[in-house]
Amino acid sequence: MSSTVNRENIIKHKIGITPPRLNLAQLPTPLQPLERLHKSIGGPKIWVKRDDLTGSVLSGNKVRKLEFSLAQAIAEGCDTILSCGGLQSNHCRATALLCAQLGLKCHLILRGEKPDVADGNLLLDCLAGAKISYYPAAQYQRELNDVLLNEQAAYQKQGRKAFIIPTGASDGIGVWAYVEACAEIKRDFQQKNIDVKHLICATGSGGTQAGLTAGADCYQLDAQVWGVNVCDDEAWFINKVRQDLSDWQQRYQVGIELDALSVKVIDGYVGPGYAKADPEVFQCIADLAKMEGLVLDPVYTGKAFYGMLDQLKKGRFGESGDIMFLHTGGVFGVFPQRSNFDFN
Repeated sequence: MSSTVNRENIIKHKIGITPPRLNLAQLPTPLQPLERLHKSIGGPKIWVKRDDLTGSVLSGNKVRKLEFSLAQAIAEGCDTILSCGGLQSNHCRATALLCAQLGLKCHLILRGEKPDVADGNLLLDCLAGAKISYYPAAQYQRELNDVLLNEQAAYQKQGRKAFIIPTGASDGIGVWAYVEACAEIKRDFQQKNIDVKHLICATGSGGTQAGLTAGADCYQLDAQVWGVNVCDDEAWFINKVRQDLSDWQQRYQVGIELDALSVKVIDGYVGPGYAKADPEVFQCIADLAKMEGLVLDPVYTGKAFYGMLDQLKKGRFGESGDIMFLHTGGVFGVFPQRSNFDFN
């Protein structure tokens, strides 16, 4: 009851406009302690928010975001969804499957050359019937916005109305996903009677971190949000998170002082680049799967979890208060990189 009243007060006093939302994710997701890991390494206890369980093939943080993005598209009368990402984009996979579920046409603009055989997320994109356009990395980076707008205009000429969802659904609409998730997280903490001081997630397009940062303020979580960047650098993500928060504030007339929000990024774990990981990350993924039955991926969660453990050992999080790691999914990204695991 108290959490319901709290949310109503937040909306009444801080939110000017509330967005449409679909019911697509399997919620609430579990919050689980990593007991064996804690006994092995000591320090603060680590809890995992299992957003990899928001669905089966729809698993991951993107489903929460798409509840808002796709609802907005439908509210605007759109029948086609345009979105973008890498060949193994979790967001694009979730978008393709949800479009099939909702009866919407899906067109994905993917960064990279078309492979001979589709695997992982890309295989699921194809199974879901998405139209896929492939662009070499340099051209994709240079022309993405124009490509999306040109495709939108082309659909308009066909009598269709296309809605563009940006990379990772990371914009002012997508921010809502983890603002609202913080209400769920607060209930988790209350039910388990735990004192969590740090919320940690992989950050690849910034939207999840932006939502957690704003949500922690809205729902009065006494915890610092940290994003472990899996590409680019700290400065880029601090700027991107603040851009998404500004977009959110302007769209929905949010009465929150954004400059007062603490945006923190843990840099140094990008490794060779986006979707490329060091051997230590693959070993961390294998060790955790063996110890806890928890499967991470080498693109997002594996890098973030490895970075979190390294920083924990270095004392960044102190000794008091627990840690919550947000498992944002990505299991299908393991399969295309199977050759990087050493089981000898």
